[in-house]
Amino acid sequence: MTAVAFDILRFVRTLRDKAKMSPEQAEGLAEAIAEAIQADLATKSDIESLKTDIETLKITTRSDPREAELRLEAKVEATKSDIFKWMIGSIGCQAVVIVGAIVALSRITH
Repeated sequence: MTAVAFDILRFVRTLRDKAKMSPEQAEGLAEAIAEAIQADLATKSDIESLKTDIETLKITTRSDPREAELRLEAKVEATKSDIFKWMIGSIGCQAVVIVGAIVALSRITH
């Protein structure tokens, strides 16, 4: 049984002396309050489990940003490569169009 957050005997005496309750009523009320409080108290194992969860979360959150950064860098590099390919393709098409226009103009003028 875990420790209760307050002094039950003192609480019972206060209920008997100041609230003029019968000893049975005071003890019953004190036990009910102690059980309600006791259900919400954390044990040492609860705290250790929570500490372990926090450490795991710390490790996970440290590695996740780096992994996300690496994925983002890879996507940026792929996008740069795609943009470069499109630029070279566009320049090639423009060159073909210009050469074709020059050839067409030279045929017309001769």
